Amino acid sequence: MSAFFATCPKGLEYLLRDELAALGAEDVREALAGVHFAGSIETAYRACLWSRLASRILLPLAEFDAATDDALYAGIQTIDWSTHLAAHGTLAVDAVAAQSKLTHTQYIAQRVKDAVVDQFRQRDGSRPDVDTEEPDVRINVRIRRDRATVSLDLAGAPLHRRGWRELQGDAPLKENLAAAMLLRAGWPQMYAEGGALLDPMCGSGTLLIEGALMAADVAPGLRREYFGFLGWLKHDLAAWKRLLDDANQRAETGLRALRSCFFGSDADARMIQTAKRNAQEAGISGFFTLDKHDALNVSPPPGYPRGLVITNPPYGERLGDRAEMPRLYRAIGETLRERFAGWRAAVLAGDVELGRAMPLRAEKKYTLYNGALETTLLLFELHARSDTPREAKPLSEGAQMLRNRLEKNVRHLRKRLEREGIHCWRAYDQDMPEYAAAIDVYGNASGDQWLHVQEYRAPADVPVETARQRLREIVRVAGEVLEVPRDRVALKTRERGKGGSKYGQFDQRGEFVEVEEGGLNFLVNLTDYLDTGLFIDHRLVRARLRELAKDRRFLNLFAYTATASVYAAAGGARDTTSVDLSGTYLDWASRNLALNGFSGAKHRLMQADAMAFLQEDRERYGVIYVDPPTFSNSKRADDFDVQRDHVRMLKACGERLAGDGVIVFSNNFRRFELDRAGLEDTFLIEDWSAASIPFDFARRSDIHGCWLLRLHPQESPWESSVGHIRHRSR
Repeated sequence: MSAFFATCPKGLEYLLRDELAALGAEDVREALAGVHFAGSIETAYRACLWSRLASRILLPLAEFDAATDDALYAGIQTIDWSTHLAAHGTLAVDAVAAQSKLTHTQYIAQRVKDAVVDQFRQRDGSRPDVDTEEPDVRINVRIRRDRATVSLDLAGAPLHRRGWRELQGDAPLKENLAAAMLLRAGWPQMYAEGGALLDPMCGSGTLLIEGALMAADVAPGLRREYFGFLGWLKHDLAAWKRLLDDANQRAETGLRALRSCFFGSDADARMIQTAKRNAQEAGISGFFTLDKHDALNVSPPPGYPRGLVITNPPYGERLGDRAEMPRLYRAIGETLRERFAGWRAAVLAGDVELGRAMPLRAEKKYTLYNGALETTLLLFELHARSDTPREAKPLSEGAQMLRNRLEKNVRHLRKRLEREGIHCWRAYDQDMPEYAAAIDVYGNASGDQWLHVQEYRAPADVPVETARQRLREIVRVAGEVLEVPRDRVALKTRERGKGGSKYGQFDQRGEFVEVEEGGLNFLVNLTDYLDTGLFIDHRLVRARLRELAKDRRFLNLFAYTATASVYAAAGGARDTTSVDLSGTYLDWASRNLALNGFSGAKHRLMQADAMAFLQEDRERYGVIYVDPPTFSNSKRADDFDVQRDHVRMLKACGERLAGDGVIVFSNNFRRFELDRAGLEDTFLIEDWSAASIPFDFARRSDIHGCWLLRLHPQESPWESSVGHIRHRSR
């Protein structure tokens, strides 16, 4: 009986533990990225041949302190290598190190090789050679906290290399990870029940091939021609031959009974050809149906009311554009929901946010590692939709009161909204304290409407489940009163945790809808961020900016999505400059400008910290709009606190202001106090806060503050020409 260690990718330890126990291993114990087990050498061979999950099977030889290279060398020489390797044989060394004084793995491997070779040379003058591809013996050295474990790698090469893959795509899925996905999704049982396996983005065919070999009871290592024990002096050839004979017999029996129930498709014709070649090499191509078409055009194959859809979509890391990924994941989810009722689905999402973009509720979630990338395996049961709509439950007494209040609000606001052509407005703002949320309507001139429901912090004495029930009632009542379907209602919820209540993770759908305000069009995203891209409480501020900007140069600091710049351009500004530190928001800003016909050199987009921009820029502006965050601690800029830093910031703006210009300064910090004493020596100040609050925000008259600042006449000496600095537009 010997001790062994099977390595595997993180996240597969418990599956591997169960697999090794089923293969006859004893004393099986999971560890980080691997599993300890005991057994005979035949047990280790069986693991090399049959494990679908392990990466390597290691036979530990020695363990010793190795804080220095000399200690490592001495420890290696305590092992009698002549019992493992012939003097004329070949070897290779793999090394890893963590939390140790020895950190350079190539040097560690070189030092180990030297110790082994020197032992042979000192004994009889001959020495083994190095073969990094297929050595007779591969030595594995792991040093952790200055303690070395030296093992023989019985696999010799990673076990996920099954021997059938001739070609692969740009971002291949490792075979042992594919096997883990299939096992987590219950594919063996699904196959036994007569189900099919379908991959709508099959790439080189890894999931389908692993699924077929699993169903046919083909040992995953059966097609491999090399293992690390084949050149080992203690190799038990008879035991290995017995295992191979048994595996061949099982494969022959399983392949005779295998059903042709494997379906794959890909939008790339080259990948279809690659998958066919790999399936042929694996000996199972006759059981596959592979077609070229887009993943969103896939349907269940005829004759299969049940099966498993399994796929590994791009993550936006090595393939695809990350910004486009949420849209793809949502479309995949909609396709599964609409067409695959009765099936099960397994999707390996690039991250949690991409998983949330799918409009499906996962039954189970598992964290798996695709190389160094942490991914999330999502499992779904795809239930058929009922054609008969469920009868709505009666509203509770509180919900009925909420409905009455919301209907009253809508009646009160509707005529003025229609008269003034307002499509984005606030319908409800915690009018009833027990229903703590704000309800905003986003619409356009075509009559399309979406709702944005944002939960406020519930009182500490309100039970969590009660708050959740009330929030569900808010969503239902809002949708019914405003006649907006549920899939157009975006909900932002708070989660209770350490430090109090906070907003949780948002969906990452990448969906933008086009809304209208003031005769202009804007893109808003209701799901992915806390803010939507259009601050509707600033509607009157933007309208004032449009008036002020005529024939003036306009600067928008902390520009966000540049809605203010669009208004200024529409008001006849000579040019606009929008400054923000976020490339994401600047891309969004560019789309807003282009949507309204404003693009080119007249409308600059600058990715920069606002204070740094003011210090470096030498332009003069007739209108400067400043709407900073309450606080910012970006790694790319100095910390900013609006209460602490507004005087310094506004005076810097004053240095960039034309003599007759105006600074429009607003912010949403409810406790903000303008430091008049620090500003009045430079500016004439007009408090425009009350007048800037729209009528639909009357209940929140402190939702923002707004001030207009103009230079004193004696503070406007900058009429002479000033050298201009050219900036790169984004």
